[in-house]
Amino acid sequence: MAIDPKLIQSYTQAAGQMRAAVAGLSRAELNAHPVAGTWSIQQIVVHIVDSDLILADRMKRVIAEDNPTLIGFDESKFVAELHYELWPVDEAITIFDLNRKNFAKVLAVLPPATWGRKGTHNEAGVLSLLDLMQRAVNHVEHHLKFARQKRQLLGK
Repeated sequence: MAIDPKLIQSYTQAAGQMRAAVAGLSRAELNAHPVAGTWSIQQIVVHIVDSDLILADRMKRVIAEDNPTLIGFDESKFVAELHYELWPVDEAITIFDLNRKNFAKVLAVLPPATWGRKGTHNEAGVLSLLDLMQRAVNHVEHHLKFARQKRQLLGK
């Protein structure tokens, strides 16, 4: 199973999309809730970063271990309990960017057969490395669409 190089390129370029989503926003705007009962832009961005670190760990374990168990997490509890409002958004995006750029070096040299290696997620079932990579890429866009909508609601 060969990997499309564009997938790795999308993986490494996502930080630019995140920076664009927060560009020019004040701390108050980042933490505003223009849609009551939903996450702020700040919470969205830090959720993406936090989730991405977990996804990278899952991918590493699928590469290095035989059928590892991949544990899910409750994203709403992470947002509620890990004080995402305190994380400097620029630092969070830098962590995201550096993590992806460094890990992409590994992904770029993997033999094609490695992309078919699998782990078993306690909620989602069997996932291949390719499945996890596609989830990582799609996850950013899924959440950034909400951040962009909130920007518009804030008049930005």
